[in-house]
Parts: sequence; C-alpha cells; structure tokens
Amino acid sequence: MSRATYMLKRLVLSIPVIIFGTTVTFAIIRLGPLSPAAAILGPKGDARAIQQIEQRLGLNEPLWEQYFDFMGNLFLFDLGQSWVINSGTPAVDLIISYAPRTIWLGFWAVLIALGIGIPLGFYAGLNPNTFSDYFASFGGIVWRAMPNFWLAVILVTVLSQSEQLFGFSWTSFIVETNVVTSPNLAVLRNPARLITDPGQAWTNLAKATKQILPPALVLGSASMGTEMRIGRTAVLETINSKYVETAKAKGVSPRVLVWKHIFRNALIPLVPVITAEAFILIGGSVLVETVFSINGIGLLFVKAAKQGDLPLVGTLMYLFILLIVGLNIVQDFAYTIIDPRVGYDA
Repeated sequence: MSRATYMLKRLVLSIPVIIFGTTVTFAIIRLGPLSPAAAILGPKGDARAIQQIEQRLGLNEPLWEQYFDFMGNLFLFDLGQSWVINSGTPAVDLIISYAPRTIWLGFWAVLIALGIGIPLGFYAGLNPNTFSDYFASFGGIVWRAMPNFWLAVILVTVLSQSEQLFGFSWTSFIVETNVVTSPNLAVLRNPARLITDPGQAWTNLAKATKQILPPALVLGSASMGTEMRIGRTAVLETINSKYVETAKAKGVSPRVLVWKHIFRNALIPLVPVITAEAFILIGGSVLVETVFSINGIGLLFVKAAKQGDLPLVGTLMYLFILLIVGLNIVQDFAYTIIDPRVGYDA
C-alpha cells in the first residue's frame, strides 16, 4: 500500500468519527435543558420575546432540519455567528481572538512535559536501581497521581499569598480575587519588535512566560509523569534486547549505542503518549483556564456550553475533533519513520 493510498484510507475512515462526534455535540446542546433564547434575553425576558428569538434563530423548526443544517454548515466550514457570548460576531473571529493564549499555554505545557519527562525517564532507565532512578520514579508517580484541578487550586492559592517565591514577585499578575490573569502576548503579534525594540520586547516576553508557567506546569504535570515512567520502561526493555547485546559484542562505542540503538527504539512506545498530548491539552485547558481565569479557548468553550451557544460550541468541538483525528494520522506516519519495520499494510 502506497503512502497516498494509506492517507486516503485513513481520511475516509475518519469521516464517521467526525460525524459521530458532532452529532453527540448537537444532541447534548439541543436536547439539554439550556435555552439559548433565554440566555440571550436574561432572567427578565418574557415568553413572547423568547418565542421571537427562537423563531429568528430557527429553534422552532423540526429537530431533524436543525440537525442537517448544523452538520451541513460545519462540513462546508460555514461556522456561523455566536448567539449568546458575543451575539452577531462570527465564531471564527471569536476563536482567533481567544486562541493565542491557549496556544501559548499549550506550547509551554508540551515543552515542560517533553523537556522534563522524557529526559528523566531515559536517564532513570540508563541508571537502574540507583538513587537517581528511585528519585525520578517516585517523582513521576507523585506528579501522575496529583489531579490537575487540585494542583491548580493549590498553586493559585500559594502564588496569591506569596510576595516572593523562587526569587520572583508573583503579585504582578494576581488580582484582588486571587486569580491569575492572562499573559501579555503583544510581542508575539509583532515579532519584529524583538529587533527594533529588544529591551521592551524581551521584557514583555519574559513577563508572558512567567505568567504562563504556573498553569503550564499544571497542564503538563500528568503527561510529564506518564512520559517519564514509559520512557524508563522502554529504555530498560531496549537495553536488554538482543540487538543491543550484539552491538556491544561488536565493540560499538557507548555513545553510538545509546543514541543510535537505544534512544531511537525507546521512542517507539512514546509516540502515542506524545500525540495524546492533544487530548490532555483540549480537556485540561478547559479546567486550567477556568481555574487560572485565562481567556483562552477552554474558558470560551465553558462559557458557550453553559449558555447554550450552539454555533460556538459546535465550531469548537468540530475543530477539536479535526485536531485529534489529524494527530492520530500523524501518529501512524511517525511510527513508520521511527520504526521501519512498521509498514502501511499493518
């Protein structure tokens, strides 16, 4: 099977997954107790006004017509306008305005998880039954065991009551309600400022990084522990494999042995864990952004779901599903690159 044929097959098989996910989203919003018309008018809206809003939005049409209109618009990428959160604003514009903070949060969460979890796991696997191995293993279990919602609340509480912690003053982004504000990303919208005005630009970038590190640590903590434990186990299994013993017998240097024969093969079981970061970022960002009051995609999704903003919820879920399906396809391609033994026919 060629790469093009395999890609086409995976794309075709992903269509039922996308249809099922968007159908469930529509059913939960439309069959639930939430009324978008009541959310638009507020508690003072009368029955007549609610009926007029429902007629304008098409909510009084048969459910099957609403469903096919909803699905057809999504697949044609006619994502509509927000009903409640920012009435009349295109859903795409809202997502674009909220996305930079979530991307910034996700970047640091993945960087923390990959940059700490995998190296610690590999180091522990290369030095088994030592103090470093025990310390790293214990740390990975602790990080994996701590729920994100609990760690987020504890971290917000500690930072909001600390004038100086780790040599920094955290009160610059703790407001009166003891909630972390969203980072300043102006420097990322105009990267040329890093050259034209380097002093202020790097200061803003440092502030944005400092502000995002606590929620990024919370978001990346669970996957960091998982990657460390799986990385350690993969290295131990690879070290004891026959081809590594053969390479040792041939006199291969330790450096070449580790980087060429051990690390590459130890990465194979980590591929699904790394691509699963998308699931953690999507689900975890909703919780983390809510606790830290970061105006990102997660917080936007919570607001839209609570108020029954069907176009906005449907658009967000549709994009989430496309992201997850796409990453699963990328995962399969990554397997064939890392492990040549895996073919497209498998």
